[in-house]
Amino acid sequence: MDCCMMALGVGEGDEVITTPLTFVCTAGTAVARGAKVVFADVDPVTMCLDPARVRERITSRTRAIIPVHFGGLACDIDAFDEITAATGIPVIYDAAHAVGTKYRAKPVGGRGKASCYSFQSNKNITCLGEGGAVTTDDEEFAEKVRQLKTFGYVYGGAALRVASIGFNYRMTKPQCAVGITQLAKVDRIISAKLERMQMLSDLLSDVPEIILPAGLDLGHGAHLHVLRLDTDKVSFTVAEYVAHLKGKYGVGTAKHYPAVWTWEAFQNLAYTGEGCPIADKVCRQVFTTPVFPHTTEDDLHYIAWAIKGAISDLSAG
Repeated sequence: MDCCMMALGVGEGDEVITTPLTFVCTAGTAVARGAKVVFADVDPVTMCLDPARVRERITSRTRAIIPVHFGGLACDIDAFDEITAATGIPVIYDAAHAVGTKYRAKPVGGRGKASCYSFQSNKNITCLGEGGAVTTDDEEFAEKVRQLKTFGYVYGGAALRVASIGFNYRMTKPQCAVGITQLAKVDRIISAKLERMQMLSDLLSDVPEIILPAGLDLGHGAHLHVLRLDTDKVSFTVAEYVAHLKGKYGVGTAKHYPAVWTWEAFQNLAYTGEGCPIADKVCRQVFTTPVFPHTTEDDLHYIAWAIKGAISDLSAG
């Protein structure tokens, strides 16, 4: 994502619109270039960036839009295409969760100006812990990114050239080899995870206090199984709930994610959640279940039983 922001020329005085429900680096890349991040609200069902709310945030200073395919579910790509067609503002997709994700039965990586993938250790493809890739069908943009990630070098031709100031964002050869090998089994990994995510959702379908993830049957990349505790129906917080779930039942969870504006670095820059009431609420509801390719059916039944039991315990006081 850093290279894409630089390739677009994002800098001081520019604005970049993105979601507050994401890992901190999505917004951090724009701030690192001196730009102002403008948070737009999310869709209450998909938890992805809402194109209608993005339109409301566009100004003459908007330089880019960064939607996130949250948890592995594709956002509304057609709507973002319409925004680009109407305004000329490029869309860079944060596809860190979206290895294998499809939109209208096609892989998401060919849409927008570019898509940025992550191969960090908990993704469906990993490269010995770190790594990533950018996909684009814009050859000029691709060349800018290539230069930026390799010291500004331009390869090919009679002589080696350094045409711009670049950096070293290259993966090592062993990392690349691991990633290429994993490509051969990523479909199997996603299928196994998706089957287990759907099973757990089915087991929880009768729990009114739990909001289930959307779109598991819509080309979901099966990165995260994110549940929401419906805080309108319970008298306790998610923090209290997950602590009880872990303490009594031994079921650990993660949080994807706190709202970006709540992190100290963004608080210090005076960012707030103004205009994002849905994201504010969703970020206070989410918790991620431990679903992996080798999670057993017995494990899933236990997790569902524990989730229900923890709600019953806390509701009883």
